[in-house]
Amino acid sequence: MNIRMMMSLMPLLVAACSQSGAATDTGRFDAGNSALVTQGRELYAVHCASCHGSNLEGEANWRQRRDNGRLPAPPHDATGHTWHHSDETLFNITKYGTAAFAPDGYETDMIGFGDVMSDEDIIATLAFIKSQWPEDIREIQSGIE
Repeated sequence: MNIRMMMSLMPLLVAACSQSGAATDTGRFDAGNSALVTQGRELYAVHCASCHGSNLEGEANWRQRRDNGRLPAPPHDATGHTWHHSDETLFNITKYGTAAFAPDGYETDMIGFGDVMSDEDIIATLAFIKSQWPEDIREIQSGIE
């Protein structure tokens, strides 16, 4: 990711981290809860896999903008940047969509799922995603605020 792209996304991440009404109890995003992970696996298949891949692999060339200026869907496995964000940030982006936090004019294909999924569904989906990361990645991510 180049520095210009990183700088353009910085306001998005700051806003996502401070969005009111977010799920802040990160203990609820438990990748070790097998019932939650199973529920999340099913929800991911329905709502996320079409863009982020059935194996969390993301779209090809996900770091390179398309002709329309939008970025392809990133992977949610350990090769992507999902684990670089706190549970709260991931929750907010999933619930409200990237556009809710992006600077004016930023276009994205990532919609908000708040009208489609309950908060509990979003938490389960994130628990599933986290369950697919290696233990060391989960440990690092758990310390991100």
